[in-house]
Amino acid sequence: MKIRFETSLAADIRTVVRIVDEGALPGDMSAAQREGARASRFTGKAGQVFEGFEEIDGTVRRTVLAGAGKPAADDRLPALEKAGAAVVARYLSSGETALAIDFAQSNLDAAAVAAVLMGARLRAFRWDNYRTTQKDEQKATLETVVALNASDGSEAAWQDAAAVAAGVEFTRELVTEPANIIYPESFVQRCQARLEGTGVEITVLSPEEMHKMGMGALLGVAQGSEKPARIIAMHWNGGGDEAPIAFVGKGVTFDSGGISIKPGAGMEDMKWDMGGAGAVAGTMLALAGRKAKANVVGICGLAENMPDGKAQRPGDVVTTMSGQTVEVINTDAEGRLVLCDALTWTQQRFKPRRIVDLATLTGAIIISLGNEHAGLFSNDDTLAAELTNAGKAVGDKVWRMPVGAAYDKLIDSPIADIRNVGPRGAGSITAAQFLLRFIENETPWAHIDIAGMVWADKPGATWDKGATGYAVRLLDRFVRDTEEA
Repeated sequence: MKIRFETSLAADIRTVVRIVDEGALPGDMSAAQREGARASRFTGKAGQVFEGFEEIDGTVRRTVLAGAGKPAADDRLPALEKAGAAVVARYLSSGETALAIDFAQSNLDAAAVAAVLMGARLRAFRWDNYRTTQKDEQKATLETVVALNASDGSEAAWQDAAAVAAGVEFTRELVTEPANIIYPESFVQRCQARLEGTGVEITVLSPEEMHKMGMGALLGVAQGSEKPARIIAMHWNGGGDEAPIAFVGKGVTFDSGGISIKPGAGMEDMKWDMGGAGAVAGTMLALAGRKAKANVVGICGLAENMPDGKAQRPGDVVTTMSGQTVEVINTDAEGRLVLCDALTWTQQRFKPRRIVDLATLTGAIIISLGNEHAGLFSNDDTLAAELTNAGKAVGDKVWRMPVGAAYDKLIDSPIADIRNVGPRGAGSITAAQFLLRFIENETPWAHIDIAGMVWADKPGATWDKGATGYAVRLLDRFVRDTEEA
């Protein structure tokens, strides 16, 4: 969707939106509109929308009120995003190609205007590339939102926000694409194409290079697939010579479970088991797009987990790049095998000051937290607090879970250094504990289990059903707060 800033209303725009605080209907409303809003129980709560029609400058136009909630509320910016998103959700397939949001009497500053537009842009995302039989009334028609009479600085604030929106959209694109389109090689190609010319330096590891480095865990996951594994590193250095922070994403582009095959019902959802890698790729696009003053490297470990005659078996022992050996108890606990080698390579290659990994790692985290929070595990209280605060600020919420020696013993193996699953209890914790064994020199590290957050079965505030783009805004805000403050 295009966002354009104007100071006068074009004659061809027939839908005009005003942002309204809760309990503060505009004083210049006509009597008919005021009665219509009352009859519709419109009070200005965040996300409420009311529409009417009136003649403006000799043209009959649809006039819309979008509720932004209480102006003094702690969640003011998210509420404004919800207002912009609600408008776009209402008119995305209305037949209108453009609408205007008139900020003339809203008293919204630049950050608030950008929040409204962020909600509008994010809610407009649809991936209709494979739809060929839609009726006209089902097709998205809205292409442009005009920001009318916005406050000083709004356009610059939006340019910064638009870079983040592009990152969220890229993540949604990667997560939405089916596994016959996005697999390790094509994931890399999509990133290379999207990041070309941005200043991001890209490194790609082939299976042969990974084999020479001893990445037996990651390659073990991939050996049952005809799609070869890859690692991609995307390095944005806008912060000088200081060691980077690292974001590491699990990129299992399809997870059948391998020999420990998953049930057939719902297996199609496992195309988004690369959501962690998708979030890392989108974050790197966002950081480069807004020229972040930070040194950040994003690494994605990419593999497809398939049950083939060459696939690894339960009971196999693999040797990781770190030298630690892993007894593979369940081939469906593959994400941690991909990540452990990616984490070791990241530390040896980039020497990061801090590491955050993201993965759709366990179904157990959904049992614990549902679809409201991602699970956060960390060996560093400061890092955990910073990620928690960043998540609250942008709505990508996390909830801290424990790690520690009491859980570590649950993944000891009788024949190897470690086993890839523990007992039924504490499944998300033992997965995190597994990853912690591969963090070297007590580097501050956090693991975010995003299994419940990357895909939505129903629309949310700023997304439709499907890929949410979760974690791009979380990581971007984390970088702003800790690296650029």
